[in-house]
Amino acid sequence: MRRLILAAVLAASPALAAEDGPGPNLEIDIAGEANGTVVIDLLPDVAPKHVAQITELAKEGAYDGVVFHRVIDGFMAQTGDVEFGREGGDPAMMGRGGSELPDIPAEFSDIGFDRGVVGMARAQHPDSANSQFFIMFAPGPFLDGQYTVVGRVIAGMDVVDAIRRGDQGRNGAVTEAPDVMTAVRVVE
Repeated sequence: MRRLILAAVLAASPALAAEDGPGPNLEIDIAGEANGTVVIDLLPDVAPKHVAQITELAKEGAYDGVVFHRVIDGFMAQTGDVEFGREGGDPAMMGRGGSELPDIPAEFSDIGFDRGVVGMARAQHPDSANSQFFIMFAPGPFLDGQYTVVGRVIAGMDVVDAIRRGDQGRNGAVTEAPDVMTAVRVVE
């Protein structure tokens, strides 16, 4: 079933960034300036605790209705604030929250932050990741070994590229009509 869904997404969105690995996959339906589905191959062998937390939150529906609150052109799109980042929420609070689950210790790897790589957002402390994640628009080698890599986009990078950009003078904050993850599914 997973392969059939992925094949349908690939047929509708031919911008393939990487090969599908053992997964699980995270399928994200996005609406706004970007419209379509993004498929992320999660990497439990690289970051097992982070992938477990993301999949648990996705299965609970915690990511449904969460916006891309920080989007920096030429860098990355950040989302996943299940506490304050809901569609229609206070833009001043977006990006400050997490989930009710505990923060996760860093699981750094030698995987580089290339285009399409998905990393976990965190505060200054390396062990402060919780629910937020970001997708790279372009390589960011300065992040290598500093943030946990959790996956890579394998379909829908064209959708990621279309996500509404934030105010570049305000560190990419998207204060008006941010794109939203309407549904997030885990496909084993």
